Amino acid sequence: MRANRSARRRNHFATNTAILTMRITRRLEFDAGHRIPNHQSQCRHLHGHRYALEITLAGGVIDAAGQPDDGMVMDFSELKAIAKQHVVDAWDHAFLVWRGDRTVADFLASLPNHKTVVLDAVPTAENLARIAFSILDPLYHDNYGNHLQLERIRLYETPNCWADATRQDLA
Repeated sequence: MRANRSARRRNHFATNTAILTMRITRRLEFDAGHRIPNHQSQCRHLHGHRYALEITLAGGVIDAAGQPDDGMVMDFSELKAIAKQHVVDAWDHAFLVWRGDRTVADFLASLPNHKTVVLDAVPTAENLARIAFSILDPLYHDNYGNHLQLERIRLYETPNCWADATRQDLA
């Protein structure tokens, strides 16, 4: 009797195709400096973080026998390449500065060959997550007929503090 129950359980999971949408997440890390100019505590000073960016995509699992992406929502290496090219490489080892923070923005502009990213918003974790979402959203699209879309950007400022930008919240 025990063998039959175990076999039934295995068959159920092996043939369960009722899940229409699957979510996948890739995590990338980068280092960047910033400051929150009007903050009432330590964050008003120039400082840096080891950020972690998690990109979550939703879509159907590709059913393409014999193809390299069979059984995937999207190849993790392709997901990584897009995020790396358009966000991580741009922000890694850069100073992220709000356009309105004239003192720091002008100082950074005076440094030859300094990697500075000028933003239209104060570089809080929340704003950086929203900016990353807006950059990446049009790049993850349905190329495979599986309704692929960016669902969430989670940006860790520290291991214990993060912000989520989701399609639902930004719509």
